[in-house]
Amino acid sequence: MPQDLLPPVVMVFAASDPSGGAGIQADIMTLSSLGCHPLTVLTALTVQDSAGVEDVLAVDADWVADQARARLEDIAVDAFKIGMLGSVENIVAIAEILSDYPEIPCVLDPVLASGRGDELADADMIDALRTLLLPQATVLTPNSLEARRLAFEEGDEARPPSLDECARRLAAAGAEYVLVTGTHENGAEVVNFLHDGSGRVRSDAWPRLPGSYHGSGCTLASAIAANLANGLDLGEAARDAQEYTWQTLAKGFRPGMGQLFPDRFFWAREAGPFLRSSAPETE
Repeated sequence: MPQDLLPPVVMVFAASDPSGGAGIQADIMTLSSLGCHPLTVLTALTVQDSAGVEDVLAVDADWVADQARARLEDIAVDAFKIGMLGSVENIVAIAEILSDYPEIPCVLDPVLASGRGDELADADMIDALRTLLLPQATVLTPNSLEARRLAFEEGDEARPPSLDECARRLAAAGAEYVLVTGTHENGAEVVNFLHDGSGRVRSDAWPRLPGSYHGSGCTLASAIAANLANGLDLGEAARDAQEYTWQTLAKGFRPGMGQLFPDRFFWAREAGPFLRSSAPETE
């Protein structure tokens, strides 16, 4: 195949979610759905279901680095996407790798807790993320809870900062852009905004959907990475990724007893012939 016909390649650093709702499985499905080839670097194993995370086992940092280096020495990468990291040591290893490829865009999804609220990053990991990964991020994609936690400064308890101020602080810490999502805020619409440190670059509002979703943040961040790998500029990449993510949520399904899952291949199911029959035909 001619080189210019190869699909864009995105390297993902993330934990495994055996339910397929979030984590590296969600990244693989999203990137594939948007025409990219995913390279995966596993950072942790998890015990979880559609309701929440029960346990996490971080992969050894040397293994994380070796997974990435082996692929990067073999295959050209068009974008990086970073999700749940598992340990401070993994953050250090990944930061060292990113520093060798400053020209490749990096989407950083700061996974600090599960949708149920299970803690997935302690204070040391948050400090390491802010210090080592934030300065290398093309775009950071926190929800409003993550933005407030990452941007926290002494004195905020008495006077909490606005989300715009949180985004400004995170950009000042090194992120080129910050896309804050408003799922956890009140209102009939979910308002997401892209900030470049000096102010809002764009703001997008989406009808609020009922229910809660497992893996929406992974889907959004991976969709942005796919769009950047496909050559879109950051504004277009963020806008189109939000549209894709909203559609996956609107077509979401509930496979278990917990949260809804985004349908990352909704477009294939809408085509019709790929649908599995609900019952076998009988004569």
